[in-house]
Amino acid sequence: MTFGRKVTIYLADGAPSGIRHVEIANWSGQAIACPRSRLNELKDWTEAQRPGVYFLVEKQTAETGDRAYIGESENVVKRLSQQDKNQDFWNEVIIFTSKDENLTKAHIKYLESRLTAISIEADRYKVENGNTPTESRLPRADKDSMEEYIHNLRIIMGTLGHRVLEPIKAIDRQEPDTTSKPKLSDFLFSFSVKGLTAEGQQTDDGFVLFKGSDISGKTTKSMPDKPLSIRKKWIADGTLAPNGDNYTLTKNSIFSSSSYAAVLVAGTSRSGPQSWIDEKGRSLKAIEEMLLSGM
Repeated sequence: MTFGRKVTIYLADGAPSGIRHVEIANWSGQAIACPRSRLNELKDWTEAQRPGVYFLVEKQTAETGDRAYIGESENVVKRLSQQDKNQDFWNEVIIFTSKDENLTKAHIKYLESRLTAISIEADRYKVENGNTPTESRLPRADKDSMEEYIHNLRIIMGTLGHRVLEPIKAIDRQEPDTTSKPKLSDFLFSFSVKGLTAEGQQTDDGFVLFKGSDISGKTTKSMPDKPLSIRKKWIADGTLAPNGDNYTLTKNSIFSSSSYAAVLVAGTSRSGPQSWIDEKGRSLKAIEEMLLSGM
C-alpha cells in the first residue's frame, strides 16, 4: 500500500538555491542541503555539527551523468572543512543527521556502507568513493531502524533533485488497473529504422531506452549536438558496445525526452513522439493525446 508523505523544506534566507533544512513528518532524521559557495555558513547550524552522513554531489544532468561522494563523520561540518580541500568536483552537499541525537558511530558507519553500495548499484552517478566501506555490525533492531532511515533519506534526496540512490529502470507493466486512470508509463514502445530496433518506456524520470537496443553506427549533420555529445561519451565509457557496423546499449539509460532517445538510435534528427510506437501501432504522441482527452 502506498501513501503520501509530508516533506517540509525551510529556506533559510528565502532563496531556493540557498541553505535548506528538510524534514519528514514524524521522522527523527533531518537533512541540510547547502551549495558549496555557502559552506562557511554551516558552522552556525548545530544540526550539521552532529554525527551523520553526507553526499557531495554535482547538479544532476540525466543524460551525461554526475558524480557523488558519500561520507560520514561524528561532526559533519568539521569533516567538510577538510573535504573541501580534498574533493574538487562537487557543488552541493546534503547532510543527514538526527534531531534526537541518537545516531552513533556504528550507525553512521552502517549508513555510509549501505548508501555507497546502493548508489553504486543504482549506477546513476559515478560514485567517487574508492571502495565500499565496511558495514558495521548492528543489533537486528538497530539495523532495521537504519534501513527505515535510508528509506526516508531516499525520499529527501529525490525531493532535492538527486536520484543517486534510485536505479534507472523501466516500470513493470502489469494487468490494467480498472480502479485508476491509465498512465503513459503503462505502455511499452519500440522504434525500428534501417534494420535497427530499440525499445523504451516513458517514466516519471524521462524516457528510458532499454538495454539491448540497437544504436546506429553512423550519424548525419542533422543530429543535434546534445545527443551527439551523449553518443560520444557513451562510446568512450562502454555504455555503447560495438556490434558490427552499429552499437548495442549495454544498460537501461534515461533521456529527458523521447526525441533524444530516437535521435541516438537513428543517428539523425527524429521526432520521438512520432517515432516510438506501441504494440498496437499507436505512436507515443497519439497515446499522449488519448490520455489527455480522458480516453
